[in-house]
Amino acid sequence: MADFENYSDRKLRFRLFQHPLLRRYFPKVAEDLAATYTRDLHKWLIIAPIIGVTTGLAVTGIAVVILKELWPPILQLFLRRPWTILPVMTAAFAVTGLIMQFLTPDPNEHSTEEIIRSYHEHQGDIDVRSFFPKILAAITTVGFGGSAALEGPSIYGGGAVGSWLWKRLRRFGLEQRDRRIMLISGAAAGMAAVFRAPMTGLVFALEMPYKDDLAHEALLPSLIASVVSYVTLAFFLGAAPLFNFASANSFTGRDLLWSALLGVLIGLTAMAFTITFRRARVFMVHWAIPHWVKLTLGGFLAGLCGLIFLALYRGALVPLGPNYEAVGEILGHHHSSLELVVFGVLKLAATLFTLASGGVSAMFVPLFLTGGSFGTAFAQSIAHSGSVELYAAVGMASFIAAGYKTPLAAVVFVAEATGGHAFIIPALIGAAVAYAISGEASASGDQRLHEVRNHEVNRVHPQSNE
Repeated sequence: MADFENYSDRKLRFRLFQHPLLRRYFPKVAEDLAATYTRDLHKWLIIAPIIGVTTGLAVTGIAVVILKELWPPILQLFLRRPWTILPVMTAAFAVTGLIMQFLTPDPNEHSTEEIIRSYHEHQGDIDVRSFFPKILAAITTVGFGGSAALEGPSIYGGGAVGSWLWKRLRRFGLEQRDRRIMLISGAAAGMAAVFRAPMTGLVFALEMPYKDDLAHEALLPSLIASVVSYVTLAFFLGAAPLFNFASANSFTGRDLLWSALLGVLIGLTAMAFTITFRRARVFMVHWAIPHWVKLTLGGFLAGLCGLIFLALYRGALVPLGPNYEAVGEILGHHHSSLELVVFGVLKLAATLFTLASGGVSAMFVPLFLTGGSFGTAFAQSIAHSGSVELYAAVGMASFIAAGYKTPLAAVVFVAEATGGHAFIIPALIGAAVAYAISGEASASGDQRLHEVRNHEVNRVHPQSNE
């Protein structure tokens, strides 16, 4: 009896599946499901967290070494005995030059530039054999006073991790084009961790390869990797905003007009600086002297900028090192507008000498600090506003947007890293104006226009790239 019932059930199900409507629509359902999952996104639910955890641990190690072990005692030494700046920085930069010259295949290839070049020219493939020498060179650059911060080694480290993991995770169905996605995802994870700002890491990494577009294909894995990397670092070092300062509750229409004017001024300044930096960088790359000699000279000149500032204004503010504490110093203590402008100018000069000579890092934080000092001076002397923090935030976002051609990341960074969410609208206005005013000038020589637009420009003006 039971066998008969089982036979009847099987026969009924067979007849149901043979029904004309089901036979007609089953192939369409299968086609829709195939189209829905055509990008095979579920693999990133496994791979992106691996990138995030690995990058988060690496960035945590870098942050501890530089921010907790090296820079605090070096900063105190510089403030107590300013004369030590020149010998310490000259020696540290000479060591950096020796590391890069003798332990890496190309001493001029590192940091964010290597990630961008690898994305465009090498399908995301990075030679990781020089990974540790480059990280060590970044530590000697930043930890001993170079005008740069941790975003360079963090972005490079995360990108290298993503590229390296591609070979080891091929069993998850990875294709050749996925290597570029993993490169950008690692860079996003590095940025997210070092600034404790996952949305900033995501947006900056997507904006980084282009001046006018996003690396859309890396959106989901970059998002996952950024969040996981941020959580990994926060587990060890905490999750408080890196530059937490008082936020205005509101702004006026007058503030928006002043923000636009500040964007104009900073856009022009950023354009002049980035053009000067790119020319200086090209000159140094082609200068036919040993790489370590170039860096020794760069360390001396960068140190001279710090020494000049401390000779003019003795205090806790100095335009050298990763200098995260400078945000609190600028906003928490009164400084004259002239002092803030001098700080910003010498910070830019020290950054140029540090990085144009071959220092291993990037200039995200130097641009951020310069914009903050200029914005604060603008609020005190031109806008005559009591909302100094608002204009500092607008200056920060504007300089990053103009210098790196990353307007979205600039505004998101200000909101996340400072806790100043009320500044978003004025920062958007300042960043948009500065981005437009600065034109195509960028601190990154490897950033490109989107491929489609670039093809159209070359077709209409074939001589433009000659």
